[in-house]
Amino acid sequence: MLVLGILTMSTNVLAQKSQLWEDYKAAQSKGEVAELPDFSYAGYHHGEKTIPDVKHKIFDVTDFGAIPDDDKSDKEAICKAIKAATKNASSIIYFPKGRFLVNEDDDDRLPIIVKGKNVVFRGSGAGVNGTELYMKNYLPAKDPKKLWTTPYLFQFVGGGKEEVIAKVTGSSDRGSFSVRVNDASNIKAGDWVVLRVKNNAPDLVEKEMCGCHLDEAWTSIINKGVYVNEYHLVENVKGKNLTFKEPLMREVDKNHEWQILSYAHFKEVGVEDIAFVGNWHDEFVHHKNDIHDGGYSMLKFQRLANSWVRNCRFTDVNRAASLVLCSNVSVLNCDVTGTPGHSSISSNASTRVLIGLVNDSSSQWHAPGVTSATIGTVLWRVKYNEDTSFEAHASQPRTTLFDCIEGGFFIGRGGGARFNLPNHLEHLVLWNYKELGEPETDFEFWSSKTWYWKIIPPIIVGFHGAGSTFQEDQLKVIESLGTPVEPESLYEAQLKLRLGELPNWIKQVTEN
Repeated sequence: MLVLGILTMSTNVLAQKSQLWEDYKAAQSKGEVAELPDFSYAGYHHGEKTIPDVKHKIFDVTDFGAIPDDDKSDKEAICKAIKAATKNASSIIYFPKGRFLVNEDDDDRLPIIVKGKNVVFRGSGAGVNGTELYMKNYLPAKDPKKLWTTPYLFQFVGGGKEEVIAKVTGSSDRGSFSVRVNDASNIKAGDWVVLRVKNNAPDLVEKEMCGCHLDEAWTSIINKGVYVNEYHLVENVKGKNLTFKEPLMREVDKNHEWQILSYAHFKEVGVEDIAFVGNWHDEFVHHKNDIHDGGYSMLKFQRLANSWVRNCRFTDVNRAASLVLCSNVSVLNCDVTGTPGHSSISSNASTRVLIGLVNDSSSQWHAPGVTSATIGTVLWRVKYNEDTSFEAHASQPRTTLFDCIEGGFFIGRGGGARFNLPNHLEHLVLWNYKELGEPETDFEFWSSKTWYWKIIPPIIVGFHGAGSTFQEDQLKVIESLGTPVEPESLYEAQLKLRLGELPNWIKQVTEN
Protein backbone atom coordinates (compact mmCIF):
# COMPACT_ATOMS: atom_id res chain seq x y z
CA MET A 1 0.00 0.00 0.00
CA LEU A 2 1.17 3.51 -0.85
CA VAL A 3 0.36 6.27 1.64
CA LEU A 4 0.57 9.82 0.31
CA GLY A 5 0.14 12.80 2.61
CA ILE A 6 -2.42 11.02 4.76
CA LEU A 7 -4.46 13.33 6.99
CA THR A 8 -6.85 11.53 9.30
CA MET A 9 -9.86 13.81 9.84
CA SER A 10 -7.82 17.00 9.63
CA THR A 11 -9.45 20.16 10.95
CA ASN A 12 -8.05 21.98 7.94
CA VAL A 13 -10.96 22.22 5.49
CA LEU A 14 -8.79 23.53 2.66
CA ALA A 15 -8.20 21.01 -0.10
CA GLN A 16 -4.77 19.44 -0.23
CA LYS A 17 -2.70 19.29 -3.40
CA SER A 18 -2.71 15.68 -4.60
CA GLN A 19 0.71 14.13 -5.04
CA LEU A 20 -0.86 11.26 -6.97
CA TRP A 21 -2.13 13.80 -9.50
CA GLU A 22 1.32 15.39 -9.76
CA ASP A 23 2.77 11.92 -10.37
CA TYR A 24 0.17 11.34 -13.09
CA LYS A 25 1.08 14.58 -14.88
CA ALA A 26 4.75 13.74 -14.72
CA ALA A 27 4.16 10.26 -16.13
CA GLN A 28 2.03 11.66 -18.96
CA SER A 29 4.74 14.15 -19.93
CA LYS A 30 7.32 11.34 -20.09
CA GLY A 31 5.09 8.82 -21.84
CA GLU A 32 5.23 6.49 -18.84
CA VAL A 33 2.50 4.41 -17.21
CA ALA A 34 1.01 6.22 -14.20
CA GLU A 35 -0.51 4.63 -11.13
CA LEU A 36 -3.78 6.41 -11.99
CA PRO A 37 -5.50 5.19 -15.16
CA ASP A 38 -6.48 7.78 -17.77
CA PHE A 39 -10.26 8.19 -17.47
CA SER A 40 -10.43 11.25 -19.73
CA TYR A 41 -11.76 9.37 -22.77
CA ALA A 42 -15.06 8.47 -21.09
CA GLY A 43 -18.34 9.79 -22.42
CA TYR A 44 -19.91 10.89 -25.68
CA HIS A 45 -17.22 11.29 -28.36
CA HIS A 46 -14.54 10.74 -25.71
CA GLY A 47 -15.64 13.80 -23.75
CA GLU A 48 -14.53 16.08 -26.57
CA LYS A 49 -17.88 17.10 -28.07
CA THR A 50 -21.12 18.60 -26.82
CA ILE A 51 -24.16 16.35 -27.17
CA PRO A 52 -25.96 17.83 -30.16
CA ASP A 53 -29.48 19.20 -30.42
CA VAL A 54 -30.14 17.21 -33.57
CA LYS A 55 -32.38 18.51 -36.34
CA HIS A 56 -33.49 15.19 -37.80
CA LYS A 57 -36.86 14.55 -39.39
CA ILE A 58 -39.53 14.57 -36.66
CA PHE A 59 -41.95 11.70 -36.11
CA ASP A 60 -44.52 13.09 -33.68
CA VAL A 61 -46.24 10.25 -31.81
CA THR A 62 -49.55 12.15 -31.92
CA ASP A 63 -49.49 11.85 -35.71
CA PHE A 64 -49.64 8.08 -35.21
CA GLY A 65 -52.62 8.11 -32.85
CA ALA A 66 -51.11 8.85 -29.44
CA ILE A 67 -53.17 11.30 -27.37
CA PRO A 68 -51.73 12.59 -24.10
CA ASP A 69 -53.85 12.75 -20.95
CA ASP A 70 -56.83 10.82 -22.36
CA ASP A 71 -56.49 7.78 -20.05
CA LYS A 72 -56.09 5.45 -23.04
CA SER A 73 -53.06 3.41 -23.98
CA ASP A 74 -50.58 5.03 -26.36
CA LYS A 75 -48.32 1.98 -26.68
CA GLU A 76 -49.51 0.89 -30.13
CA ALA A 77 -49.24 4.41 -31.53
CA ILE A 78 -45.74 4.84 -30.10
CA CYS A 79 -44.66 1.55 -31.68
CA LYS A 80 -46.02 2.74 -35.04
CA ALA A 81 -44.02 5.95 -34.74
CA ILE A 82 -40.89 3.96 -33.90
CA LYS A 83 -41.38 1.67 -36.88
CA ALA A 84 -41.71 4.61 -39.25
CA ALA A 85 -38.80 6.53 -37.69
CA THR A 86 -36.31 3.66 -37.80
CA LYS A 87 -36.89 3.27 -41.56
CA ASN A 88 -35.57 6.80 -42.00
CA ALA A 89 -31.83 7.53 -42.12
CA SER A 90 -32.06 9.78 -39.06
CA SER A 91 -35.08 10.69 -36.99
CA ILE A 92 -36.57 12.22 -33.86
CA ILE A 93 -39.42 10.36 -32.18
CA TYR A 94 -41.11 13.30 -30.53
CA PHE A 95 -43.45 13.43 -27.51
CA PRO A 96 -45.38 16.64 -26.82
CA LYS A 97 -46.26 17.66 -23.29
CA GLY A 98 -48.56 15.41 -21.31
CA ARG A 99 -48.88 11.88 -19.96
CA PHE A 100 -48.62 8.94 -22.37
CA LEU A 101 -49.69 5.49 -21.18
CA VAL A 102 -47.33 2.73 -22.25
CA ASN A 103 -48.34 -0.45 -20.41
CA GLU A 104 -52.06 -0.55 -19.64
CA ASP A 105 -54.29 -3.51 -18.80
CA ASP A 106 -55.11 -4.31 -22.43
CA ASP A 107 -51.54 -3.90 -23.69
CA ASP A 108 -49.22 -6.79 -24.37
CA ARG A 109 -46.61 -7.36 -21.68
CA LEU A 110 -43.72 -6.92 -24.10
CA PRO A 111 -40.91 -4.36 -24.21
CA ILE A 112 -40.83 -1.49 -26.69
CA ILE A 113 -37.73 -1.99 -28.85
CA VAL A 114 -36.03 0.74 -30.86
CA LYS A 115 -33.48 -0.56 -33.33
CA GLY A 116 -32.10 2.18 -35.53
CA LYS A 117 -29.13 4.49 -36.12
CA ASN A 118 -29.30 8.22 -35.48
CA VAL A 119 -32.57 7.92 -33.58
CA VAL A 120 -33.47 10.34 -30.80
CA PHE A 121 -36.35 9.84 -28.35
CA ARG A 122 -37.22 13.42 -27.42
CA GLY A 123 -39.80 14.70 -24.99
CA SER A 124 -40.82 18.18 -23.90
CA GLY A 125 -39.13 18.17 -20.51
CA ALA A 126 -38.86 15.82 -17.53
CA GLY A 127 -40.40 18.17 -15.00
CA VAL A 128 -43.87 19.48 -14.28
CA ASN A 129 -45.82 20.13 -17.49
CA GLY A 130 -43.32 18.09 -19.45
CA THR A 131 -43.53 14.63 -21.05
CA GLU A 132 -44.35 11.59 -18.93
CA LEU A 133 -44.30 7.99 -20.14
CA TYR A 134 -46.33 6.09 -17.56
CA MET A 135 -45.96 2.35 -16.98
CA LYS A 136 -49.00 1.12 -15.06
CA ASN A 137 -48.30 -2.64 -15.12
CA TYR A 138 -45.04 -4.46 -14.53
CA LEU A 139 -43.34 -6.69 -17.06
CA PRO A 140 -42.90 -10.31 -15.92
CA ALA A 141 -39.57 -12.12 -15.95
CA LYS A 142 -38.87 -14.49 -18.80
CA ASP A 143 -38.15 -17.05 -16.08
CA PRO A 144 -39.56 -16.13 -12.64
CA LYS A 145 -36.88 -18.30 -11.00
CA LYS A 146 -34.21 -16.14 -12.64
CA LEU A 147 -35.00 -12.74 -11.25
CA TRP A 148 -32.56 -10.95 -13.55
CA THR A 149 -34.52 -11.97 -16.69
CA THR A 150 -37.15 -9.27 -16.24
CA PRO A 151 -36.94 -7.04 -19.35
CA TYR A 152 -36.65 -3.27 -19.49
CA LEU A 153 -39.71 -1.61 -21.04
CA PHE A 154 -37.78 0.70 -23.41
CA GLN A 155 -34.86 -0.97 -25.17
CA PHE A 156 -32.57 0.78 -27.65
CA VAL A 157 -30.57 -1.91 -29.41
CA GLY A 158 -27.65 -1.75 -31.82
CA GLY A 159 -27.22 -3.91 -34.89
CA GLY A 160 -24.51 -5.60 -36.90
CA LYS A 161 -22.49 -8.77 -36.53
CA GLU A 162 -19.76 -9.65 -34.08
CA GLU A 163 -17.02 -11.91 -35.41
CA VAL A 164 -13.31 -12.46 -34.90
CA ILE A 165 -11.31 -10.46 -37.46
CA ALA A 166 -7.76 -10.72 -36.09
CA LYS A 167 -5.60 -12.27 -33.40
CA VAL A 168 -3.31 -10.19 -31.22
CA THR A 169 0.34 -11.20 -31.67
CA GLY A 170 2.17 -8.58 -29.60
CA SER A 171 2.10 -7.42 -26.00
CA SER A 172 1.10 -3.86 -25.06
CA ASP A 173 1.25 -1.89 -21.81
CA ARG A 174 -1.70 -0.33 -20.08
CA GLY A 175 -1.92 3.23 -21.32
CA SER A 176 -0.51 2.46 -24.76
CA PHE A 177 -2.57 3.11 -27.89
CA SER A 178 -1.65 0.25 -30.18
CA VAL A 179 -1.66 -3.51 -30.57
CA ARG A 180 -0.05 -5.78 -33.13
CA VAL A 181 -2.19 -8.39 -34.92
CA ASN A 182 -1.62 -11.30 -37.29
CA ASP A 183 -3.72 -9.78 -40.08
CA ALA A 184 -5.17 -6.26 -40.34
CA SER A 185 -6.63 -6.61 -43.83
CA ASN A 186 -10.22 -6.52 -42.54
CA ILE A 187 -9.69 -3.44 -40.35
CA LYS A 188 -9.54 0.21 -41.39
CA ALA A 189 -9.36 3.61 -39.74
CA GLY A 190 -12.77 4.63 -38.40
CA ASP A 191 -13.84 1.10 -37.49
CA TRP A 192 -15.04 0.27 -34.01
CA VAL A 193 -13.60 -3.01 -32.73
CA VAL A 194 -13.59 -5.17 -29.62
CA LEU A 195 -10.33 -6.04 -27.88
CA ARG A 196 -11.08 -9.18 -25.92
CA VAL A 197 -9.57 -11.96 -23.89
CA LYS A 198 -11.33 -14.84 -22.17
CA ASN A 199 -8.76 -17.18 -20.71
CA ASN A 200 -8.34 -19.10 -17.47
CA ALA A 201 -4.58 -19.55 -17.73
CA PRO A 202 -3.34 -19.79 -14.11
CA ASP A 203 -0.78 -17.01 -14.50
CA LEU A 204 -3.40 -14.65 -15.95
CA VAL A 205 -5.91 -15.38 -13.17
CA GLU A 206 -3.18 -14.97 -10.54
CA LYS A 207 -2.15 -11.61 -11.97
CA GLU A 208 -5.77 -10.48 -12.06
CA MET A 209 -6.15 -11.17 -8.35
CA CYS A 210 -3.26 -8.80 -7.48
CA GLY A 211 -2.11 -10.99 -4.59
CA CYS A 212 -5.59 -11.45 -3.10
CA HIS A 213 -6.94 -14.86 -2.16
CA LEU A 214 -8.79 -16.71 -4.92
CA ASP A 215 -11.78 -18.49 -3.38
CA GLU A 216 -12.65 -21.89 -4.83
CA ALA A 217 -16.32 -20.83 -4.95
CA TRP A 218 -15.51 -18.21 -7.60
CA THR A 219 -16.01 -20.64 -10.43
CA SER A 220 -16.59 -18.04 -13.13
CA ILE A 221 -13.09 -16.60 -13.11
CA ILE A 222 -11.53 -19.96 -12.27
CA ASN A 223 -13.25 -22.01 -14.98
CA LYS A 224 -14.32 -19.48 -17.63
CA GLY A 225 -11.35 -17.26 -17.01
CA VAL A 226 -10.40 -13.62 -16.99
CA TYR A 227 -12.77 -11.71 -19.27
CA VAL A 228 -11.73 -8.31 -20.61
CA ASN A 229 -13.91 -6.62 -23.22
CA GLU A 230 -12.68 -3.19 -24.41
CA TYR A 231 -14.31 -1.27 -27.25
CA HIS A 232 -11.99 0.88 -29.34
CA LEU A 233 -12.14 3.26 -32.27
CA VAL A 234 -9.39 2.49 -34.79
CA GLU A 235 -7.47 5.66 -35.66
CA ASN A 236 -4.79 4.19 -37.90
CA VAL A 237 -3.76 0.90 -39.49
CA LYS A 238 -0.13 0.53 -40.51
CA GLY A 239 0.92 -2.92 -41.62
CA LYS A 240 -0.10 -5.21 -38.78
CA ASN A 241 -0.26 -2.47 -36.15
CA LEU A 242 -3.56 -0.99 -35.02
CA THR A 243 -3.57 2.42 -33.35
CA PHE A 244 -6.63 3.31 -31.30
CA LYS A 245 -8.17 6.66 -30.42
CA GLU A 246 -8.09 5.66 -26.75
CA PRO A 247 -5.43 4.16 -24.47
CA LEU A 248 -5.67 0.54 -23.36
CA MET A 249 -7.25 0.30 -19.92
CA ARG A 250 -5.48 -2.97 -19.24
CA GLU A 251 -2.18 -4.45 -20.35
CA VAL A 252 -2.21 -7.05 -23.12
CA ASP A 253 -0.03 -10.18 -22.93
CA LYS A 254 0.34 -11.87 -26.31
CA ASN A 255 0.52 -15.28 -24.62
CA HIS A 256 -3.11 -15.17 -23.51
CA GLU A 257 -4.90 -15.35 -26.87
CA TRP A 258 -6.31 -11.83 -27.15
CA GLN A 259 -8.54 -11.21 -30.16
CA ILE A 260 -9.92 -8.35 -32.22
CA LEU A 261 -13.61 -8.63 -33.10
CA SER A 262 -15.99 -6.46 -35.06
CA TYR A 263 -18.27 -4.39 -32.82
CA ALA A 264 -21.97 -4.91 -33.55
CA HIS A 265 -23.45 -1.51 -32.67
CA PHE A 266 -25.33 1.62 -33.69
CA LYS A 267 -24.22 5.21 -33.08
CA GLU A 268 -25.77 8.57 -32.24
CA VAL A 269 -28.81 7.31 -30.36
CA GLY A 270 -30.29 9.61 -27.76
CA VAL A 271 -33.03 9.80 -25.12
CA GLU A 272 -33.74 13.24 -23.72
CA ASP A 273 -36.20 15.44 -21.82
CA ILE A 274 -38.58 12.65 -20.73
CA ALA A 275 -39.95 11.49 -17.37
CA PHE A 276 -40.17 7.68 -17.17
CA VAL A 277 -42.70 6.92 -14.42
CA GLY A 278 -43.57 3.49 -13.05
CA ASN A 279 -46.27 2.24 -10.73
CA TRP A 280 -43.96 0.77 -8.10
CA HIS A 281 -45.17 1.64 -4.60
CA ASP A 282 -44.43 -1.44 -2.45
CA GLU A 283 -41.82 -1.65 0.27
CA PHE A 284 -38.79 -3.04 -1.57
CA VAL A 285 -37.35 -6.39 -0.49
CA HIS A 286 -34.09 -7.34 -2.18
CA HIS A 287 -34.45 -10.52 -4.26
CA LYS A 288 -37.96 -11.21 -2.98
CA ASN A 289 -39.25 -11.96 -6.49
CA ASP A 290 -39.01 -10.82 -10.10
CA ILE A 291 -41.40 -7.91 -9.53
CA HIS A 292 -39.36 -6.47 -6.66
CA ASP A 293 -36.08 -6.92 -8.51
CA GLY A 294 -37.16 -5.65 -11.91
CA GLY A 295 -40.88 -5.47 -12.61
CA TYR A 296 -40.72 -1.78 -13.37
CA SER A 297 -37.47 -1.50 -15.32
CA MET A 298 -37.41 1.49 -17.62
CA LEU A 299 -34.52 2.09 -20.00
CA LYS A 300 -31.88 -0.15 -21.54
CA PHE A 301 -29.17 0.79 -24.04
CA GLN A 302 -27.49 -2.19 -25.69
CA ARG A 303 -24.62 -2.14 -28.20
CA LEU A 304 -24.62 1.61 -28.71
CA ALA A 305 -21.63 3.92 -29.16
CA ASN A 306 -21.38 7.70 -28.99
CA SER A 307 -24.91 7.94 -27.63
CA TRP A 308 -26.60 9.65 -24.71
CA VAL A 309 -29.34 9.93 -22.11
CA ARG A 310 -29.84 13.45 -20.75
CA ASN A 311 -32.31 15.56 -18.80
CA CYS A 312 -34.50 12.58 -17.87
CA ARG A 313 -36.30 11.53 -14.71
CA PHE A 314 -37.02 8.00 -13.46
CA THR A 315 -39.75 7.84 -10.82
CA ASP A 316 -41.24 4.85 -8.91
CA VAL A 317 -39.15 2.22 -10.67
CA ASN A 318 -37.33 -0.95 -9.70
CA ARG A 319 -34.49 -0.33 -12.15
CA ALA A 320 -33.92 3.03 -13.81
CA ALA A 321 -31.40 2.54 -16.64
CA SER A 322 -28.79 0.03 -17.74
CA LEU A 323 -26.08 0.49 -20.37
CA VAL A 324 -25.11 -2.92 -21.73
CA LEU A 325 -22.23 -3.61 -24.15
CA CYS A 326 -22.00 0.10 -24.92
CA SER A 327 -19.08 2.42 -25.55
CA ASN A 328 -18.72 6.13 -24.93
CA VAL A 329 -22.28 6.71 -23.77
CA SER A 330 -23.04 9.72 -21.55
CA VAL A 331 -25.86 9.83 -19.00
CA LEU A 332 -26.13 13.44 -17.82
CA ASN A 333 -28.47 15.57 -15.72
CA CYS A 334 -30.85 12.79 -14.70
CA ASP A 335 -32.89 12.25 -11.53
CA VAL A 336 -34.07 9.03 -9.90
CA THR A 337 -36.97 9.74 -7.54
CA GLY A 338 -39.92 8.18 -5.75
CA THR A 339 -40.31 4.75 -4.19
CA PRO A 340 -37.04 2.89 -3.48
CA GLY A 341 -36.40 -0.05 -5.78
CA HIS A 342 -33.58 -2.32 -6.89
CA SER A 343 -31.05 -0.32 -8.87
CA SER A 344 -30.37 3.11 -10.25
CA ILE A 345 -28.17 3.70 -13.32
CA SER A 346 -25.62 1.02 -14.12
CA SER A 347 -22.81 0.47 -16.61
CA ASN A 348 -22.90 -3.20 -17.60
CA ALA A 349 -20.07 -4.78 -19.64
CA SER A 350 -19.52 -1.40 -21.27
CA THR A 351 -16.46 0.73 -22.00
CA ARG A 352 -15.77 4.37 -21.09
CA VAL A 353 -19.32 5.21 -19.99
CA LEU A 354 -19.86 8.56 -18.26
CA ILE A 355 -22.63 8.81 -15.65
CA GLY A 356 -22.63 12.42 -14.51
CA LEU A 357 -24.70 14.94 -12.57
CA VAL A 358 -27.16 12.25 -11.54
CA ASN A 359 -29.22 12.73 -8.38
CA ASP A 360 -30.71 9.53 -6.95
CA SER A 361 -33.01 10.72 -4.17
CA SER A 362 -35.03 7.50 -4.19
CA SER A 363 -32.52 5.42 -2.22
CA GLN A 364 -32.35 2.58 -4.71
CA TRP A 365 -30.83 -0.53 -3.13
CA HIS A 366 -27.91 -0.21 -5.55
CA ALA A 367 -26.94 3.40 -6.22
CA PRO A 368 -25.28 4.23 -9.57
CA GLY A 369 -22.40 1.91 -10.33
CA VAL A 370 -20.93 -0.89 -12.43
CA THR A 371 -21.40 -4.55 -13.17
CA SER A 372 -19.97 -7.28 -15.40
CA ALA A 373 -16.93 -6.68 -17.64
CA THR A 374 -17.31 -2.90 -17.60
CA ILE A 375 -14.06 -0.98 -17.95
CA GLY A 376 -13.25 2.71 -17.81
CA THR A 377 -16.61 3.89 -16.44
CA VAL A 378 -16.66 7.31 -14.76
CA LEU A 379 -19.31 8.30 -12.21
CA TRP A 380 -18.93 12.07 -11.96
CA ARG A 381 -20.62 14.45 -9.53
CA VAL A 382 -23.30 11.92 -8.61
CA LYS A 383 -25.43 12.24 -5.48
CA TYR A 384 -27.45 9.70 -3.53
CA ASN A 385 -28.79 9.33 -0.01
CA GLU A 386 -26.92 8.17 3.06
CA ASP A 387 -28.94 4.94 3.29
CA THR A 388 -27.52 3.46 0.08
CA SER A 389 -24.09 2.98 -1.44
CA PHE A 390 -22.38 2.59 -4.78
CA GLU A 391 -22.73 -0.55 -6.87
CA ALA A 392 -19.83 -2.87 -7.69
CA HIS A 393 -21.79 -5.87 -8.84
CA ALA A 394 -19.16 -8.53 -9.63
CA SER A 395 -18.67 -10.40 -12.93
CA GLN A 396 -15.34 -8.62 -13.44
CA PRO A 397 -15.80 -4.84 -13.57
CA ARG A 398 -12.47 -2.99 -13.76
CA THR A 399 -10.97 0.47 -13.76
CA THR A 400 -13.87 2.55 -12.41
CA LEU A 401 -13.70 6.14 -11.21
CA PHE A 402 -16.11 7.46 -8.57
CA ASP A 403 -15.36 11.17 -8.88
CA CYS A 404 -16.79 13.88 -6.59
CA ILE A 405 -19.49 11.54 -5.28
CA GLU A 406 -21.76 12.48 -2.38
CA GLY A 407 -23.65 9.68 -0.67
CA GLY A 408 -23.70 6.76 1.72
CA PHE A 409 -20.78 4.39 2.02
CA PHE A 410 -21.00 0.99 3.64
CA ILE A 411 -20.66 -2.72 3.06
CA GLY A 412 -23.45 -4.82 1.60
CA ARG A 413 -24.59 -3.06 -1.56
CA GLY A 414 -21.98 -4.52 -3.89
CA GLY A 415 -24.15 -7.29 -5.26
CA GLY A 416 -23.39 -10.20 -7.55
CA ALA A 417 -23.61 -13.97 -7.29
CA ARG A 418 -20.94 -15.73 -5.27
CA PHE A 419 -19.56 -17.61 -8.27
CA ASN A 420 -19.03 -14.26 -10.08
CA LEU A 421 -16.90 -12.63 -7.37
CA PRO A 422 -14.82 -10.54 -6.76
CA ASN A 423 -17.09 -7.49 -6.74
CA HIS A 424 -14.50 -5.32 -8.46
CA LEU A 425 -11.07 -6.02 -9.89
CA GLU A 426 -8.08 -3.68 -10.16
CA HIS A 427 -8.18 0.13 -10.34
CA LEU A 428 -11.28 1.11 -8.46
CA VAL A 429 -10.61 4.81 -7.77
CA LEU A 430 -12.57 6.88 -5.23
CA TRP A 431 -11.65 10.55 -5.73
CA ASN A 432 -13.00 13.21 -3.34
CA TYR A 433 -15.84 10.97 -2.21
CA LYS A 434 -17.98 12.83 0.35
CA GLU A 435 -19.42 10.27 2.74
CA LEU A 436 -22.86 10.80 4.26
CA GLY A 437 -24.26 8.91 7.25
CA GLU A 438 -22.49 7.12 10.06
CA PRO A 439 -18.71 6.60 9.96
CA GLU A 440 -17.08 3.18 9.80
CA THR A 441 -13.90 2.23 11.65
CA ASP A 442 -11.26 0.19 9.78
CA PHE A 443 -13.58 -0.31 6.84
CA GLU A 444 -12.71 -3.44 4.84
CA PHE A 445 -12.77 -3.67 1.06
CA TRP A 446 -11.89 -7.38 1.38
CA SER A 447 -14.33 -8.38 4.07
CA SER A 448 -13.28 -10.82 6.75
CA LYS A 449 -16.88 -11.10 7.96
CA THR A 450 -18.82 -12.10 4.83
CA TRP A 451 -18.29 -13.81 1.49
CA TYR A 452 -19.98 -11.16 -0.66
CA TRP A 453 -17.82 -8.04 -0.35
CA LYS A 454 -14.50 -8.56 -2.10
CA ILE A 455 -12.80 -5.68 -3.89
CA ILE A 456 -9.20 -5.70 -5.11
CA PRO A 457 -7.30 -2.99 -3.14
CA PRO A 458 -8.55 0.36 -4.47
CA ILE A 459 -7.08 3.85 -4.77
CA ILE A 460 -8.65 6.24 -2.23
CA VAL A 461 -7.92 9.97 -2.58
CA GLY A 462 -9.56 12.83 -0.68
CA PHE A 463 -12.19 10.65 1.00
CA HIS A 464 -14.01 12.90 3.50
CA GLY A 465 -17.30 13.63 5.21
CA ALA A 466 -18.64 11.35 7.93
CA GLY A 467 -15.21 10.27 9.15
CA SER A 468 -14.70 6.62 8.21
CA THR A 469 -11.27 5.07 8.43
CA PHE A 470 -9.93 2.12 6.43
CA GLN A 471 -8.02 -1.07 7.01
CA GLU A 472 -4.97 0.25 5.25
CA ASP A 473 -3.42 -3.06 4.21
CA GLN A 474 -6.45 -3.47 1.92
CA LEU A 475 -5.73 -0.28 -0.02
CA LYS A 476 -3.44 0.22 -3.00
CA VAL A 477 -3.11 3.95 -2.35
CA ILE A 478 -4.51 6.17 0.38
CA GLU A 479 -4.04 9.93 0.18
CA SER A 480 -5.47 12.80 2.22
CA LEU A 481 -8.02 10.84 4.25
CA GLY A 482 -10.51 13.24 5.81
CA THR A 483 -9.62 16.18 3.58
CA PRO A 484 -10.52 16.80 -0.09
CA VAL A 485 -7.76 17.23 -2.63
CA GLU A 486 -7.04 19.42 -5.60
CA PRO A 487 -7.91 18.91 -8.36
CA GLU A 488 -11.52 18.62 -7.21
CA SER A 489 -12.53 16.38 -10.13
CA LEU A 490 -10.06 13.88 -11.53
CA TYR A 491 -12.12 13.39 -14.70
CA GLU A 492 -12.19 17.12 -15.42
CA ALA A 493 -8.50 17.51 -14.64
CA GLN A 494 -7.47 14.64 -16.91
CA LEU A 495 -9.73 15.94 -19.69
CA LYS A 496 -8.27 19.44 -19.39
CA LEU A 497 -4.71 18.09 -19.36
CA ARG A 498 -5.35 16.09 -22.55
CA LEU A 499 -7.26 18.76 -24.49
CA GLY A 500 -5.50 21.85 -23.16
CA GLU A 501 -8.75 23.28 -21.77
CA LEU A 502 -12.08 22.06 -20.50
CA PRO A 503 -14.54 21.50 -23.34
CA ASN A 504 -17.58 23.80 -23.47
CA TRP A 505 -20.04 21.05 -22.58
CA ILE A 506 -18.40 20.64 -19.15
CA LYS A 507 -18.77 24.35 -18.49
CA GLN A 508 -22.38 24.33 -19.69
CA VAL A 509 -23.64 21.38 -17.67
CA THR A 510 -21.86 22.32 -14.46
CA GLU A 511 -23.10 25.92 -14.66
CA ASN A 512 -26.66 24.72 -15.24
